[in-house]
Amino acid sequence: MLNIFSLANGRLFQEEIESLEELSRFQPIWVDLESPTPEEKRWIKQYYGLSIPEDAMDEDIEESARFYEEDNGELHIRSDFLVADESDPRTVRVAFILNQHNAELKSRGVLFSIHDEDVPVFRLLRMRARRAPGLIEDAKEVLLKLFDADAEYSADTLEDIYVDLEKVSRRVLAGNMTDALAGEVLGSIARHEDLNGRIRRNMMDTRRALSFMMRSKMLNAEQFEEARQIHRDIDSLDSHTAFLFDKINFLMDATVGFININQNKIIKIFSVASVALLPPTLVASVYGMNLKFPELEFLGAWSYPYTVALMVASALVPMWYFYKRGWLS
Repeated sequence: MLNIFSLANGRLFQEEIESLEELSRFQPIWVDLESPTPEEKRWIKQYYGLSIPEDAMDEDIEESARFYEEDNGELHIRSDFLVADESDPRTVRVAFILNQHNAELKSRGVLFSIHDEDVPVFRLLRMRARRAPGLIEDAKEVLLKLFDADAEYSADTLEDIYVDLEKVSRRVLAGNMTDALAGEVLGSIARHEDLNGRIRRNMMDTRRALSFMMRSKMLNAEQFEEARQIHRDIDSLDSHTAFLFDKINFLMDATVGFININQNKIIKIFSVASVALLPPTLVASVYGMNLKFPELEFLGAWSYPYTVALMVASALVPMWYFYKRGWLS
């Protein structure tokens, strides 16, 4: 899919391009390629003179090749954007290309973004730019606003994580923790820990991209200050992710502790039962050695009931003692 965005009356307008001829009808500041086909890449190269690198969206690209400037003045930035999907949270690699200085090419002043799937941050920026006139002035502003929206999207996701962890906390601290509930809680905690870690890594990546933009001297004074403000927002998010990691670890330890308590209760029951059965086992062993005991000869036919009653009594007396000591609760 090939979408172009142009400014009109201070608002960002979107057009979906389906042929090479349509490109000549617009003067965009942003060209967005979502899962571009070879034909769409050919249109970009033919009309704008821009060659999209084959490894533009590779995940295993070297760190040194993620932020650089070509000899022809093209800035290349590869950054990750969060997708906080409930069932499959992930980050999407987006490649940005911006030509600022080469006036011989039609790509000058146009931001190109290439990615494999739709990104929530992109939808958020498009919605804001349509509703708020004057929000975006040029291609560099688009890039800054994308990073700003990414930080805000991560902040909203962190708030959702905190709300969910509060619900988990009430279930854990209620005290009636069963093994089935503990398994459910541990699964929920693990998902939130994974998402929190992805947010922290995503913010680190956004910080590096902003630092590159600030070092490259591509921003004017107002945009430079805006980039510094996004930096400060990211720093505050880092401290919040650290707080959530501590809360997640506490809930994890508490849940595992309840599981250990439940297991100890089971072990205690077996321990008490084994101790209570030792006396009747001893009685049965003594009277089962085929020896003649005077009391058995005296009781005659009542000797067997006497032996059984003695075994039952020897089991009940330890159980009564354990009950009085509170070891059975």
